[in-house]
Amino acid sequence: MTITAHDHRTHGYDDLTGLMGLMTGDEKHGPAATSTLDVLWVLYDRVLRVTPERAADPGRDRFLLSKGHGPMAYYAVLAAKGFLPVDWLPGFGGYDSPLGHHPDRVLVPGAEIGSGSLGHGLPIAVGTALGLKAQGLTDPAVWVLIGDAELDEGSNHEAIAFAGPAGLERLHTVVVDNASASHARPGGIAARFEAAGWSAVTVDGRDHTALYDAFTAPHPGRPHAVVARVEPKNA
Repeated sequence: MTITAHDHRTHGYDDLTGLMGLMTGDEKHGPAATSTLDVLWVLYDRVLRVTPERAADPGRDRFLLSKGHGPMAYYAVLAAKGFLPVDWLPGFGGYDSPLGHHPDRVLVPGAEIGSGSLGHGLPIAVGTALGLKAQGLTDPAVWVLIGDAELDEGSNHEAIAFAGPAGLERLHTVVVDNASASHARPGGIAARFEAAGWSAVTVDGRDHTALYDAFTAPHPGRPHAVVARVEPKNA
């Protein structure tokens, strides 16, 4: 299906490639973008309780994109779900465009944080979950998407080590694993989270049914991590 910048129809998963195709220019980080596409779609289409109309609702779910480099898939999904106009996509990365090479929460409707610096998103998500709990908002879920290479950053391991014993049940982390980390994890990525008291599962990051089942698996009293394996970055 050909999609133009002035297309105002409701868009589905099959339209995402066309929406991403509207974004051109240098510094696209294509593999980083495409690696997250299916995870983002399943979350926004079937899991997250947030809509453009509820973007400021205190009771909304929070989604934090930590893997903010190569945000084309994120922008495409936000456009497909009506958070931002399709007309914005062709300007991606331009001087006058709100859609930068890293998302800016002040400029991008629906974005909860500015991101792109590796290792920031998960600690922010922990703080968000703690803040909501302190306000008595126990229903909203907090989701953060990180890349496996972000586990090279010590800040993430501090966040993982804190969140498990703290019992942050409303905290969810999705690790998109495209084999780009510099350091291997004994027993795999899921084992790192389990060692800190998290619930964790590893699935095919392109299988929508498996992703949905993993995202919605019960994990009483514990934060939850989903490792979504996709094709290696340099394959």
